[in-house]
Amino acid sequence: MKTELIDALQAVAEPATLLNLPAAPKTHVTVRGLCKSFAGQPLYQNFNLDLPRGEIVSIFGPNGCGKSTLMNMIAGLVPLDAGQILFDGKDLKDTAIGYVFQNYRDALFPWINAWDNIAYPLKRQGLKPAAVKARVDELVALFEIRFDLKRYPYELSGGQMQTVCIMRSLATRPEVLFLDEPFSALDFEMTLFIRAKLQEAQLATGTTMVIVSHDLEDAVFLADHILLLTRRPTRIAEIVPFTLPRPRLPEAVADPEFVRVKAHTLEVFRREMNA
Repeated sequence: MKTELIDALQAVAEPATLLNLPAAPKTHVTVRGLCKSFAGQPLYQNFNLDLPRGEIVSIFGPNGCGKSTLMNMIAGLVPLDAGQILFDGKDLKDTAIGYVFQNYRDALFPWINAWDNIAYPLKRQGLKPAAVKARVDELVALFEIRFDLKRYPYELSGGQMQTVCIMRSLATRPEVLFLDEPFSALDFEMTLFIRAKLQEAQLATGTTMVIVSHDLEDAVFLADHILLLTRRPTRIAEIVPFTLPRPRLPEAVADPEFVRVKAHTLEVFRREMNA
């Protein structure tokens, strides 16, 4: 995204002006005039952001800048002090979203098996059993599941539990999928697997995805854009595009474009960390 657009989005203005600030082309999620404080200390002040449709945006920045808070405000998990967030011009209540929590062990229902965890949101929607089974079967095929989904969460490995969480979040075909540190508790083999499956899911569905990561390689690898944040009160430091074609294989980390974007992102991060 061009510097001029970032400056325009973050310009201090009256709230009414902020809310009427037009979105960039191909925008899916529009954030205008967002304000949030904790214990009287401002975290976001008149913060504005456009998230593009059908792309993956990673959020990255210094500790305490409010990465997860920003995503959780957009997802409706943390209330705003002021501002407006729209999804294709709609409120959150009229928008289908999915969410993958960092702590997958607590996110799954321990009293039902993995298959029923995946099916749960579909049953909540009132789908008939045949439609529920058909959708779960689609996800099983997409994620190439080899383990027994009749097992309970406590019988699964960490990677298997995270896979079930992602499958459940995609079950209802969300317009936007939010992922909070989806790789933080995974070993390298499972990280590679989940990276590949998220790419396949995004290519197959065109779902807009927002990922918070504290790992620079993870933040860059999947992203179409890396949203780099400043220290608080938090602003946009830069939005870095990454255009390497998908699917991106593990070897992509050695691609000159990946190396360049990662190095530039690190440079911006260090600048903001030391600001």
